[in-house]
This record gives sequence, structure tokens and C-alpha cells, in this order.
Amino acid sequence: MNLRWSTPELTLTFTLDDGPVRVTAGDAGVVPSQPLVEVSAIGYGRSPGTNRHVDTILGQRLRYVRHDDSGSTLRIVQEDAETGLRITSVFEARAGVRAWSEASMTGPGSLELDFLSSLVVGLESVDADLHSAANDWMAENRWSVQPLRSGGVPQIVRDPHYPVAKSRHALTSTGSWSTGERLPVGVLVDRSTPYALGWQVEHNGPWHVELGENQRGGYLLLSGPTDQEHQWTVRLTADEPFTTVPVSLVAATDRDSAFAALTRQRRALRMRRPVDDRMPVIFNDYMNTLMGDPTTEKLLPLIDAAAEVGADYFCIDAGWYAEGHWWSTVGAWQPSTTRFPNGVGEVIDRIHKRGLVPGLWLEPEVIGVDAPIASVLPDEAFLTRRGTRVAEHGRYLLDLRNPLARQHLDDTVDRLVSDFGVGYFKFDNNTMTGPGTDKGGTSLGHGLLEHNRALLTWLDALQARQPELLIENCASGAMRMDYAMLSRLHLQSTSDQQHPLLYAPITAAAPAAVLPEQAGHWAYPITGTTREEFTLALVNGIPGRLYLSGHLNHMTDSELDLVRSAVAAHRVVLEDLETLVPSWPVGLPNWSDDWIALALSNPTATYLALWHRAEGPGEITLPIAPSIVDNLFPTEPDGWTYNWTGNGLRVTTDVSEPSARIIRLTPS
Repeated sequence: MNLRWSTPELTLTFTLDDGPVRVTAGDAGVVPSQPLVEVSAIGYGRSPGTNRHVDTILGQRLRYVRHDDSGSTLRIVQEDAETGLRITSVFEARAGVRAWSEASMTGPGSLELDFLSSLVVGLESVDADLHSAANDWMAENRWSVQPLRSGGVPQIVRDPHYPVAKSRHALTSTGSWSTGERLPVGVLVDRSTPYALGWQVEHNGPWHVELGENQRGGYLLLSGPTDQEHQWTVRLTADEPFTTVPVSLVAATDRDSAFAALTRQRRALRMRRPVDDRMPVIFNDYMNTLMGDPTTEKLLPLIDAAAEVGADYFCIDAGWYAEGHWWSTVGAWQPSTTRFPNGVGEVIDRIHKRGLVPGLWLEPEVIGVDAPIASVLPDEAFLTRRGTRVAEHGRYLLDLRNPLARQHLDDTVDRLVSDFGVGYFKFDNNTMTGPGTDKGGTSLGHGLLEHNRALLTWLDALQARQPELLIENCASGAMRMDYAMLSRLHLQSTSDQQHPLLYAPITAAAPAAVLPEQAGHWAYPITGTTREEFTLALVNGIPGRLYLSGHLNHMTDSELDLVRSAVAAHRVVLEDLETLVPSWPVGLPNWSDDWIALALSNPTATYLALWHRAEGPGEITLPIAPSIVDNLFPTEPDGWTYNWTGNGLRVTTDVSEPSARIIRLTPS
């Protein structure tokens, strides 16, 4: 029989018969062919043998036992009678569906799992276009599109032997930077029907996505760490169950509607607290400003200037805790005495007196190899391999499974909140772990998975203990930009990019991976640049969360007026931000595009950010329905014009250099 189960925006169809449960993302009429679960263990591999994670022997032997449907949650239980393996597939109805797998043993035996899918769904067709994104330090959110048939799933000659290619299109992230090379997000758009699937893997460590085709048809497979890609195995017994990382799936009709559905799914996943209702404008002293060299002398005038342009929070970035070069000596997190001759309290007091909430940069998960505290904490507090501390780039890495490591971080955060009234932390993470830790006899990959999960529980406990605290998620910019972290944290740094022209595509593409209300975009206008350069730097920060920087205390009155105008425009966007969904009228931006456009819309308004990055005049027509145009920032068009044609909104700029504008469109 077929079981149909629906969320507000997605229907899954399961076949329950004498074979393994099979599933497809679609309505009745499409016969599911792909097994719901793929699972392998040492001694139980795949047939035929390939690099793919489908066609697993244990997956083929699973049989339906029962299901429980509470309305919002569906649980489907399958078992393999020979080994005693039991897999429960769990589905939560949000906007789309959130899913994971729970593995256990029904009897006294054991298995050494080396792969377990979080979700596998059958595809009606692999004649589809895949939208996915590369990610790198200062080059984040670089989206591209390619036909799946040309990206690892070739169609080979079928007659007379009916072979199917054994290849796959795989997207994989390794180590502790979940987005260090690729984003765990994708959209697949069918080329012949109005149908699209969107997904994300919600894990702050290694993950794997696979698209392919076997004898049963096409498939999409989502998982956390694997043995083949990540050196992950886990021993499974009746007393030692295992749960995979969660993933989300949405369905839509095209690319932009799929990203809109992912936006709604992320909002449904976010663990909101009352303090999250605050949407502060944050000034941070780092980018193109103090660059990790804060002192009392430099900070006091910046604090005054930030208050005068309308900032709400002031975050002191890296360097506040150290003398001179500090990279390999971090870990105690005590204020520097040379940077702050009268104590950092003098600076914090000025922040409070100017009506701002103080914030601090912190890299909690590392201890510098030259830090005195490195010899105080025992080896058990760190990630180790074969008994030796993992050391990368001058840092040891704390193992947050260890109570001493967690206590060190709790004491640090609580002390800074208590002593200085800190209400905001920028939590950075600049050091990779490598494949993990084998401490306690685990595989390297499973040790890392346990540490990653311990980090999440530490964050949960911290926010329960400090309910007024807002936390920014940063990892060398956006190297850990995933919804395990972002379901918990307030803000996401979208880049460390220092060039305003290069930040434009990062800002525009970010809502494909991050909620607009969490996407913290740097706006760092540079005094003495042209008015258009100054304006473009501010535009980068407005369509998301304005993360302000720059030497405000050195700016002219006209420059400060532009900053105030940008803050005022941003506050207009903030009023709607948590209801807006993204679209891209000229497509997701390429890194070198001359024209870039991002639309953030709800039923009553569209905020349209436009960048023209070429020299000289330019013109483009956007496929947008006629509406009323208001100049949001700058408040005067200054060389830009907007006219409605039969094809949409024709945008023309006569400005002789790169420039950018934000307009608001409302129904006419």
C-alpha cells in the first residue's frame, strides 16, 4: 500500500509492502522506487560495488514493521530479521519536512555501522538542473547551476544491455568547517515539468550529499559523516543506539520558489528566544578599521561616533585580550593591560554611557599552543589523536565532551558578562580540527561528531543561563554557516571580504543559505572615497543585518549623514525583515557579474538591492510586475532612473563608476 504524509508545503509518498519502504517527494501517481534508508556496516557493503551509498545490502533487507503518525511527526520502523538491525525514520512537519534516522539493535548482537542515511528520496527525473554553491574565505556563497546529466550522472547507452552509470554527483564537506568548501544546501529543478526540490543538511561538521541513478531510477541522498568520506564508524548495540544528523527537504515549482520554501523552513526551525526580538544595529571595530588592534585611545572616539550615527551595540573585535601578536597565546581571555592602561572597564563604561550594549569577540573552542593555560588544562580537555593533542595553525582544540573544557568556557563567558555587562559575543572559529579524535576508542569521524554535538548542547545551556545574550556565529567569515548553529544563534557573519565590490555578490546570494534576519553583512564605508564608493559599501549591509564598521570618527559631516541615512533605511527594512523571502530577478549572482539584483519580498513590499559594478553607464530590465518605486537609499536617485516597460522594470544608471541603490516597491 501507499502512505501519503504531508506538511504544509510538501507531500511524501511511501510504499509499504514486502520490500524495503520506498519514498518519493510527490503526490500519489508516482510509484516510489528508492528505498527510504540506505545503511551499511562492516561485513555488509553494497551490491553492485561502487563509490555510491545506495544499493546497500542491509538497506535492501530492511522490512516494514509499523508506523506512527501523530500529525506533526511520522515515525516509520523497519527491521532486518537476520542481524536484528532496526531503523526508525523520523519526519517532522515544519514548512517542509525535517528528517533523520535512528538506529538500534533488537537483540544481543552488534554492528559496526559505516554509513547511515538521514534521508533518501527517489527522483521522478534526473533530467534536471542542480543549483549548488562553493564557499571559501572571503569568497562565500558562489552559486552555480549545471545539468545533473553533465555533473556526474551521465546517460549511457541503454539498449540492448540496459546499463546504468555507476557514477554519482557528490557534494561533501570534511572537518569541522561545515561550509569550508561547499554549502550544505541545494536546489534541483526539473527541466521538463514545473517541479523543484530544495534541501539542507543541518550539521556543524562533516556531511555528504549524493545525486545519482541506479536501476530503480534517480535518487537524492542526504547524510552526515561517512566512513568512506570522513573516517566515521560507530558500534551499534541494543544499549548503544545512534541517531543521524537532521536534514530538511522542501518542494516547489522553480528555483526561487524553492529558496523561498527553504527560507520558511529555516524560520520554522529557529529556536527563538525573547531576546531574539531585538534587531540591533551592531558596530564592530574590525573590518577596514582597527583590524584586531583595539586600544582605549582608538576605541573611545569610535564609540562616541557609533552612538551618534544610530548604532545599538558596539562589539570590540579581536586583540582586546593580548599584548602584541596574539594568535598562538589565546585562551585565558583576560583583558590586556597595555592596550587599556586604566582597564578595559573604562572602554566598556563609555559604551554603556553612550546607550550602547557592549560586545566582545571570542574564539572559545581553541587554546593557543603558547598560552600558559595550555599546560594547566589536561590532555583530556583537548581533541587528541593516538594520545597526542591535535594542533593546527598554532592552536590546540578543546574537546567539548570534556567537563573541564566546558567549565573553562562557562567560567570565561559568565565572567565577562558579570564583570562588564557584555550582552553580545562574536564567537569565531578560525582553526580546523582535521578528521576528528579517536579519544575513548571511537573512530575519528565519530569523535568529531560527538564533539560537534557537545558544542551545540553547550550553546543551548549557555543561552538558557544567559537569556539576555546575543551571539554571532562566525568562522573565518562563514566557514560554519549551517542550521545546526543557526537554529540557535542570532546572527551569521556572511564574510571577511574587505573589498566592497566583492562583497556585493556575497550579500546578494546569502539569503539562499541564511535567513535575511540572520545574515550579518559588513558595511565599512571608507572616508575619503568617492560618494558612490561610500554609498556602495553601505548598500552591502542594508538588505539583511547591517554590521557597521569604518573610521566614523574621521569622517566628514556629509559622510556621516550618508551613514545615518543608511542606518535609517536599514531600520525600514528591519520592520519587515522576518517576513521577507528572497528572489533574484537576474539570477543568482556570479562572482564577476556587472549587474547584481536581490529582491526581498512579502505581500506588501519588495526591497530591491541593485549593484552595477562596471565602469560607465548601464541598463538592465528586470522581470518585475509594475508597482510604485520609492528611493530607499540613497533617498535621491542621483543618476539612476526606473521606468516600467512591457517586459518589467528598466533600470538605467548614468553614473560613471560602480554604484548601488536600494529601492522599495509597493503595489500600485
